[in-house]
Amino acid sequence: MSETFPSQPEAPRPTMIDVARRAGVGLGTVSRVVNGGHGVRDETAQRVRAAIDELGFQRNEVARALRPGKKSTSLALVLGDLTNPFYASIAKASLEVAGQSGFAVVLGSVDEDPEGEKRAIQELVSRQVAGLMIVPDQGDHAFLQGAGVPVVFVDRPATGIDADIVMVDNEGGGRLAAEHLLQQGHQRIAILLAPSYYTIGRRLRGFRRAHRSAGIDVDESLVIQLPEGNAEAAEKATREVMLRPDPPTAIFASTNFLAEGVLRALGELSGPEPAVVGFDDFRLADMLPTPVTVVASDIAELGRSAARLLLDRASGTDTRPPQRIVLPCALIERGSGERPPSAADRKAR
Repeated sequence: MSETFPSQPEAPRPTMIDVARRAGVGLGTVSRVVNGGHGVRDETAQRVRAAIDELGFQRNEVARALRPGKKSTSLALVLGDLTNPFYASIAKASLEVAGQSGFAVVLGSVDEDPEGEKRAIQELVSRQVAGLMIVPDQGDHAFLQGAGVPVVFVDRPATGIDADIVMVDNEGGGRLAAEHLLQQGHQRIAILLAPSYYTIGRRLRGFRRAHRSAGIDVDESLVIQLPEGNAEAAEKATREVMLRPDPPTAIFASTNFLAEGVLRALGELSGPEPAVVGFDDFRLADMLPTPVTVVASDIAELGRSAARLLLDRASGTDTRPPQRIVLPCALIERGSGERPPSAADRKAR
């Protein structure tokens, strides 16, 4: 089962949470009224029905199929743009694990929009899913404290709630990239940063740690914060930095999209090519004239681990305090990251 939630809907559909707020009752009370259950006072039920009419709420077919006492066999996964191979890999892996246990997965794609994410989560909770997997945005997730279902965050932690998190070692990966370039003899290394989400900040931290360990100062003019995290922004920034009087001899692209932009720009420029290391693998990276060296992690395992943990939480077999699972990164040497500085550059240093 797959559904996409628009990031900026023109008229968001009211949820049971909205009805509960309008009527001044709990979510469970609304659910009983909507699904024809007993145990609600007539006066309260009338207030709920009035709120339903005022808001134009319509119960969802998924929620309608759930009878009182029947356990849900649906999980929810809320993430970013599914055209991004990173998110698609997480979704595919979690679907496989859930399916093996007889669970369906409802997908919500909100693409880094805090309000869109909140609406999507509220809708999913109203459908009585058994648990939530969320790749969180930068908003406050304290509203999930009373969701009544287990929550596992994927790729980065959330604020306002203490919950399970499954992520990759972003700081360790940033350190691996910088250490590798430093070992090749590079001292002027540019780093291209997507808009500063948690993961990118940790990759920059690892980059800085590697320089400190090597006793080499980071050139702050080469720490390039991009306005957008796409290939076009990286292509423009690469062109500009490589046309400086004293360009870098190596570039670390902090995401796979940025690496694509770096390669496009370098293909149009003349002169010595800098060494390039990307973060996260991408299609055909190993098929280019000079294959691309990358820091990679098992993204599919990220999705599998999150789904397994959520299933254990939903079934009650795992009652431990919130867990923090960190998956390792590895450097894949292919050629682009092994280019040494030119002889002229070595002499200048």
